[in-house]
Amino acid sequence: MKNTVTTLQKMKNEGKKISMLTCYDYTTACLMEEAGINGILIGDSLGMTMMGYDDTLPVTVDDIIHHCASVSRGLKDTFLVADMPFMSYQTSVYDAVKNAGRLIKEGHAQAVKLEGGASVCKQIEAIVKSDIPVVAHIGLTPQSINAFGGFKVQGKNIDRAKQLLEDAKAVEKAGAFMVTLECVPAKLATLISEELTIPTIGIGAGNGCDGQILVYQDMLNMFSGLKPKFVKHFANIGEEMKSAFKAYDEEVKSTAYPAEEHCFKISDEVMEALEEECKEEHAKEVEFEVNRAERV
Repeated sequence: MKNTVTTLQKMKNEGKKISMLTCYDYTTACLMEEAGINGILIGDSLGMTMMGYDDTLPVTVDDIIHHCASVSRGLKDTFLVADMPFMSYQTSVYDAVKNAGRLIKEGHAQAVKLEGGASVCKQIEAIVKSDIPVVAHIGLTPQSINAFGGFKVQGKNIDRAKQLLEDAKAVEKAGAFMVTLECVPAKLATLISEELTIPTIGIGAGNGCDGQILVYQDMLNMFSGLKPKFVKHFANIGEEMKSAFKAYDEEVKSTAYPAEEHCFKISDEVMEALEEECKEEHAKEVEFEVNRAERV
């Protein structure tokens, strides 16, 4: 069954959990599609996971479009959301609508996600009026890392908790069809999920959300030494990949690979004829060099 805005809302209404992961390439998208993941986010996290930046701030709209278009070609039923990167919507409502439109038109996304609560409601309203579904994102918003002073849990005191609840209600009223809650205390996230009619997707926000999302490299343990508290390693792909790379390196250098079964064959007759031609050609070259030396 194809996942849409309507089916995701139906899942919340029926108490069914929504599974989402980040993705940035065609091959991985195909695997997630086959696994039955409900939704994929082309996250600006690609700046860190795919491009090697220290944070998400340098990522551009063109970066998101490039990866989003690649992922879209691997999907049939999985819902596709594209992140709006830093300064692609904060500058003006016009920029927000224009860039959201590019992510849909050029990236083939089905929805866009932007960070912020009440402060970005005008942008959300304008994008939704342009018939583009919007996912809001509150709590720890990585694009605001400099303002937050680092990656910190949000909503732990009464004032901030009330602000997050107000932000959640504001983005729903503005027209967002879903909201991401990042690094929010589990009980607070559960309350917000109960107060909203739209689905909530948690990342570090407990099991009371209507769904979950993780950076896929995190849940596959592809980054050694990096494990946020909310991440569970569902596989140890990083170590498996390193072992495979090491085995390949060793076999290439020892000539164990490629073995006979990995090679294509040619008939002895063809090889004999070719080798004879090579001998004749070499003989001509030697004769030419001898004659040239005598002329000198």
